[in-house]
Amino acid sequence: MQRQIIHIDQEKCDGCGICVPDCPEGAIQVIDGKARLISDIFCDGLGACIGNCPRGAITTEVREAEPYDEARVMENIIPQGENTIRAHLRHLNDHGLTEHVKEAVDILESRKIPVPEFRRRREAACPGGGCPGANAVILDAVPHDPPVSRGNTPSRLNHWPVQLHLINPVDPGFENADLLICADCVPFAYADFHERFVKDRRLVVFCPKLDSGIDDYIEKLATIFAKRHIRSVTIARMEVPCCGGIESIVARALEKAGNSAMVRIKVISLRGEIR
Repeated sequence: MQRQIIHIDQEKCDGCGICVPDCPEGAIQVIDGKARLISDIFCDGLGACIGNCPRGAITTEVREAEPYDEARVMENIIPQGENTIRAHLRHLNDHGLTEHVKEAVDILESRKIPVPEFRRRREAACPGGGCPGANAVILDAVPHDPPVSRGNTPSRLNHWPVQLHLINPVDPGFENADLLICADCVPFAYADFHERFVKDRRLVVFCPKLDSGIDDYIEKLATIFAKRHIRSVTIARMEVPCCGGIESIVARALEKAGNSAMVRIKVISLRGEIR
């Protein structure tokens, strides 16, 4: 099946092993001095390991891979104890993977293993700055050439609404559209957002980490992919790991719709560069 999964650039990887504890599912091990993805079935593709790689060696990609197997993952998770179980459940829950959460909880309950508290309020989603996406960063001003005056630069937005919660998935405007699915921080980080991304595209915006109702989002996107002919799909997301959930959501919607469309992914750095 085609799905999102991590990719480790062996040229960049120096075998430091920092990514290993960030993957409680046990998908990564250091072998022969390099981090390796040991099995597709252990990788959920959400990229919790990405943000702490000092070499930038880990990315996500959509490719042919064995399906993620929650039952096999739990065989790795349970012996590691309560804190690892909690981290795993929280990881799944934060990315809206409610079916996997339910399966994991059912496994714990069937074995009479206490289910640790793992759900957290939105405002406490990253306590103590533990989530790289919530860490405060001062971005030094980058020198630029003097700006060229363009007068009032026109908006390239061609429809409304754009927030996925408000969008009608059977809107005929999606027919033959080039679809841009965008994390809601991207327009603030990428200065030329309208010209580079919005122009001539149908825009859908949401936050994969903080929005509620992720299952509803998957249903809406699946309806769009099933009911309308979409010419192209582009994802624009930030470089922080929690933003990687947008790729998983789109992949699940495409799978649900039985649509094998290729997806282009544009990752934006905190300094507004396309990675």
